[in-house]
Amino acid sequence: LTTLLPPTAGTAIVAGYDVVREGPKVRAAIGAALQEAALDPLLTGIDHMRLQTALHGIPRAERTRRGEELLARVGLSEASGRKVRTYSGGMKRRLDLALALVHHPRILFLDEPTTGLDPQSRTALWEEVARLAREERVTVFLTTQYLEEADVLADRVAIIDHGRIVAEGTPAALKAEIARPTLEVVPADHEDAPATARLLERFGEPTQGAPGAVAVQLAGGDAELASVVRALDAEGLAVANLQLHAPSLDDVFLAKTGRKLEGAADEDAAPEEREPVPA
Repeated sequence: LTTLLPPTAGTAIVAGYDVVREGPKVRAAIGAALQEAALDPLLTGIDHMRLQTALHGIPRAERTRRGEELLARVGLSEASGRKVRTYSGGMKRRLDLALALVHHPRILFLDEPTTGLDPQSRTALWEEVARLAREERVTVFLTTQYLEEADVLADRVAIIDHGRIVAEGTPAALKAEIARPTLEVVPADHEDAPATARLLERFGEPTQGAPGAVAVQLAGGDAELASVVRALDAEGLAVANLQLHAPSLDDVFLAKTGRKLEGAADEDAAPEEREPVPA
């Protein structure tokens, strides 16, 4: 879609242009920040902005203003004169995002932009991506392994398993397909776990829970919670912890692919036979 690789089959239209026949027009309409930031460690942040604006043919009189504006937006004004080799991972990701925006792209491609970032850097990048979509009407095409990130940022989500889209829709619609909330119960005495599991099966379908917990998807929704508590009390089963979880995109992913961990279903396959499972 970014024209970096030719398609093996089929066609794709980006910003109204064919990615094979009209590659230059596609590249003029898009920005891209890939998983590995292509930055020169010996250049400063402002050096990168000057180079990028020149490569995009932005008039000389506008280059400094545009570079300073974007560096300020991603919180790098004070570090703009430092060489990139002194930047943290989060700073590099934010600089890469700024570079992708110098020519006012209509569509922005982000490839796992927050992988490996600390929570503060991740939140800052989330806020800027959300602002671009909300205020500047930029279409953001985001790939991510963090389903929480997709839930927060995306208007539409597609889950890809072994190269095929297995689910697509708004986060709310996808979660509504799962519908039922999950109840996790941690028995006060771990020896009561089998009895607790048998009791919970009366209220829904068993599912995977946290270590030490017994979990069930409530057939009757969260309205069943009071009945579960009364049943546990009637059976004399003491509880150390009880949590009700609303459906999440993690639940959708598990339901659609049958697993949570990448490659979990292919553990017996030879390395060359395994396929990646992007989320």
